[in-house]
Amino acid sequence: MLKATARDEITGIVGKGNASFGKEELLCYSYDATNSLYPPDGVVFPGGPEEISRILRLANTEGFPVIPRGAGTGFTGGALAVEGGVILSLERLKGIREIDTANLTADVEPGVITGDLQAEAERLGLFYPPDPTSLKFSTIGGNIAECAGGPRAIKYGVTRDYVLGLEVVMPTGEIITTGTKKTMKGVVGYDLTRLMVGSEGTLGVVTRAFLRLLPLPEAKRTMLVEFLSLEDAAGAVEAVINAKVVPSTIEIIDDVCIRCVEKYAKVGGLASVEAVLLIEVDGKETGVQDDVARIRRIASERGAKTFWVASGRDEEKDIWNLRRAISPSLSKVKPTKLNEDVVVPRSNLVGLITGIEDIASKKGVVIASFGHAGDGNIHVNVMVDKNNAAEMQRGMDAVKDIFELTISLGGTISGEHGIGIAKASYIGMELSAEAIEVMRGIKKALDPNGILNPGKIFPKAFRQPQHA
Repeated sequence: MLKATARDEITGIVGKGNASFGKEELLCYSYDATNSLYPPDGVVFPGGPEEISRILRLANTEGFPVIPRGAGTGFTGGALAVEGGVILSLERLKGIREIDTANLTADVEPGVITGDLQAEAERLGLFYPPDPTSLKFSTIGGNIAECAGGPRAIKYGVTRDYVLGLEVVMPTGEIITTGTKKTMKGVVGYDLTRLMVGSEGTLGVVTRAFLRLLPLPEAKRTMLVEFLSLEDAAGAVEAVINAKVVPSTIEIIDDVCIRCVEKYAKVGGLASVEAVLLIEVDGKETGVQDDVARIRRIASERGAKTFWVASGRDEEKDIWNLRRAISPSLSKVKPTKLNEDVVVPRSNLVGLITGIEDIASKKGVVIASFGHAGDGNIHVNVMVDKNNAAEMQRGMDAVKDIFELTISLGGTISGEHGIGIAKASYIGMELSAEAIEVMRGIKKALDPNGILNPGKIFPKAFRQPQHA
């Protein structure tokens, strides 16, 4: 429990209107997309790095945890107060300080909504490629903490590929700048920028990000391709990549997801297929036309039932709305979603898909699969009812089997959601004890008192959650 003196000092640092210790406010910052409730002891809304530095110094003196938080859209519990303490909400730091059209860079604060940065860059003829599905809500700071990806990762990479440098408040209160601000190169000292990206808010608090932008592609085409089987669709993905075509997006949607989206979004026309590919290409107009023709030919050879190219932005938007409706629509299957985001080499995508189907059958659970097939990153959703103990156990067993399958195929158990608390008990399946100990050593060196986002990544017992 936070001492009254600490509450008073925190309030003095940020101002009375920027700190809250009331039950109603605490409830709003007690959960994320995992739907597990961990009420904090307080919520604070700092106005800049100096205030964050003072809060962290106080936390080291008083011994209370500090948990950085963006929009709370994470799927692994990375922004939850699992050991109590203070939620450090960065929502006030939402300025796009500069978009430099000469150097193709952006200087932004961590609370900037990802979609807002994309829109502002595109207004100036530029392009910020990372595009998590939660782009209308998630923040740049949260994307950096988790190294978010998204559908365009196949061609453009993930968040870490666009972070040139950072301003970071260290766990002990020092304010540092890492990397570069406007140059595309820089190898002075250790790469602290890469260390921070994907560290899930356990090694520092990002207060500014210096990002790389690209010129906006001249043309784009969006395709919807229907298949009679999921295996045929996965085979078509491999065939497209083998043909050296590099789309900006290849998303796969299985039968379970199709049925849910039809009900949720009240759309029809997909009833007779078991899999859909959403493919997008961009670049020069002539190159885009050639890519569409080649993909159409490959899809036909792989048994595609229909091949549809969107005509205009409205139809493109309709296709993407279907994709983004998948996650919320899955509640129509079962109330509890065990959401995993495994990745395998693209050449092993068919093996992953067929293996997941086998696991679903053997464990007697429904598994809905969709996601970024172009880079082998599939969102695997084991659908169960947490109030049915036997079914919940079968679901957890299925998750473990999926992780074992993924690793056997040369993959990784988390592509863009991170580890947080949801996957902490599985980290030893992929990493050696020696590697984990090195990571623990880095954490200890930078955060000697363990006050910054404790209980994340590494297995550790903590209080049980309430449930949303």
